[in-house]
Amino acid sequence: MSYFDARSVVILMGLLPVGCTSLSQTMCLPGLMPSAEAELFFGRNIAGREDVSDDDWRRFVDEEVTPRFPAGLSVADVDGQYRNSAGTIVRERSKELIIVTPGGAGDTMKLNAIRDAYKRRFNQESVLLTTFPICAGF
Repeated sequence: MSYFDARSVVILMGLLPVGCTSLSQTMCLPGLMPSAEAELFFGRNIAGREDVSDDDWRRFVDEEVTPRFPAGLSVADVDGQYRNSAGTIVRERSKELIIVTPGGAGDTMKLNAIRDAYKRRFNQESVLLTTFPICAGF
């Protein structure tokens, strides 16, 4: 039997805070602070022309992302799939951008500005944004 059996996992899950609606409600271990993690997903297909190149992507990060979040970020190559507004399933190479922030309305505005800039620059229908409270320490 493993260290955690199914009953232990259920008991541990019951100890996790439920319904946290703000970072101030997030309880963190010593040395960690309530923070927010944002994940953005950028498709690289562009109708009518070549895909967003690696150079195009780096230039976008340098011009639009880094000035808004200079403390740091992570980028990963991912394979994405979504249903577009015409109802068609689209599969494409994508980029996942992960940013850990202190959280707040100012961060939300900056994240939405990044999404809007990418959609305009690369003629995209959407950029997925997810956020959730976390505990982080640097």
